[in-house]
Amino acid sequence: MTLRSERHLDFFNFMFTRFTRTHMRAVRIAKWGLPAVPRGAPAVIFANHPSWWDGVAFMLLYRRLLKDRPLFTPMAEWALDKYAFMRRLGVFGIETGSSRGTVAFLRTAEHVLKDPSHILWMNAPGRFCDPRERPIPIAPGMTRLPEMAPGAHFVPLAFDYPFWSERKAEMLVAFGEPIPAATLLDLERDARTAHLSAALGAVCDRLTEDAISRDPARFETLVQGKEGMGGVYQLWRRLRATMRGERFDPRHDHQTGDAR
Repeated sequence: MTLRSERHLDFFNFMFTRFTRTHMRAVRIAKWGLPAVPRGAPAVIFANHPSWWDGVAFMLLYRRLLKDRPLFTPMAEWALDKYAFMRRLGVFGIETGSSRGTVAFLRTAEHVLKDPSHILWMNAPGRFCDPRERPIPIAPGMTRLPEMAPGAHFVPLAFDYPFWSERKAEMLVAFGEPIPAATLLDLERDARTAHLSAALGAVCDRLTEDAISRDPARFETLVQGKEGMGGVYQLWRRLRATMRGERFDPRHDHQTGDAR
């Protein structure tokens, strides 16, 4: 079982937050998409997988929204070898592309989900895929998880990373309504796969509508990054505003509603 270290979690939450503030404009969660994860039972948060940033997003969301529910998440063993420190963050390795790897993943997931306080966070497709791809792929191991944890709840999570009016991208997220494992167990596996895909796709589609609006007021900001162009030009703009006695706003678009 993965070794978890609260000290490591605190440190890497700090590092991931700092990294995100440097490279993203903001992390925003849709106001309708705050997590409603039932208490007293384990949960599986299953997300789409559009970007390398998804793993960072898991950490940021966990520490800000569900910190009292220990996080566990699978990662391809070859990738985890490159980021070995993540074994101390609740990440466990899986062999991809083989039935043996699927069986090993299910055994580990079953062990994790025996504890009603635990949450398993995972990318449902098992591969990178564009956020507009439909139907959203669902990996075979994901479809079998309700059989390993019949008391769990399955919560869809949508990610999108659009560019709005600034130099850096937005990290937009939204959770959907929990699905009891019992509901999924009433379905044959093919129908179960379609149900999970449709539920996740519906959350992604709704988040896309908010992304298209480019309206920060539709979201709550969890992490605010640096804005503006940076560099010498931004320094000059700041100095000019100071000399004129004006408030300096580093943003390119001054019409958006998220001025601070």
